[in-house]
Amino acid sequence: MSNIAVVTDSNSGISQQEAKELGIQVLPMPFFVNNVLHFEDIDLTQDEFYRRLEEGADVSTSQPSPADVIELWEKLLKNYDEVVHIPMSSGLSNSCETAMMLAREFNGRVRVVNNQRISVTQRQSVMDALELIQAGKTGKEIQEILEREKLESSIYIMVDTLKYLKKGGRITPAAAMIGTVLNVKPVLQIQGGRLDAYAKVRGPKQARRTMLEAMEKDLQTRFNDAAKRKEIHLFVAHTAGEANARMFAQEIADTFPDFGKIVVNALSLSVACHIGPGALAIACSKKIPC
Repeated sequence: MSNIAVVTDSNSGISQQEAKELGIQVLPMPFFVNNVLHFEDIDLTQDEFYRRLEEGADVSTSQPSPADVIELWEKLLKNYDEVVHIPMSSGLSNSCETAMMLAREFNGRVRVVNNQRISVTQRQSVMDALELIQAGKTGKEIQEILEREKLESSIYIMVDTLKYLKKGGRITPAAAMIGTVLNVKPVLQIQGGRLDAYAKVRGPKQARRTMLEAMEKDLQTRFNDAAKRKEIHLFVAHTAGEANARMFAQEIADTFPDFGKIVVNALSLSVACHIGPGALAIACSKKIPC
């Protein structure tokens, strides 16, 4: 088996405890609450974060410092031959490009995977990397495989509140006000690392139906061959909505009974900074043969 360390960041939704169990490293994403720096799952829990949001705290995101990234890699390379680093999508953050630049100084021993993933699909890339290591692949081969498969995933997200999209400048204050009055629930999509609008619907029930229909269309078109072979992972992600996420997962399982267990995971706090509590997502990715 290859002697390779796997690194990701907390945007994958992998907690520090789960990272220990998996034998990987998770860089905690930094963010600010009322101008005070915090690190996800280190000095602020999910419950504490959402309580601060309810209190009206001002939140914003950042990225891991280059010094912290380099320090972690150097530490790992004392015991491992290579590092495979899987950051969040370069289309959503500069942290991937920063890591790619830093990796040039490590003479090929650090492989930064730019595979356009975030949240549950990024988490699946980590699980795929671990299986590829078990299969004897090198760091370079793992990077090539994951980047080759980078567009083979899909995410649809229902946003419960327009407050944070307004704050981030993605919608105007007037649109946010009208949307709130009319109970409009935007459905967003992530395809290839970009966050784009998909639909605007009335109420959460219609939003869930829209996301299910969008996923069904993807499984019948983009992922048709893999779906026929039942080689699809399905996921649910959420912000401060575990109960709703579990119910949605059952709805997905009833709609798509051929794809096994639906993985349910909380979205990272740095993602929640931009979309707020109550968000709900469905996602899929193609299984990677090892």
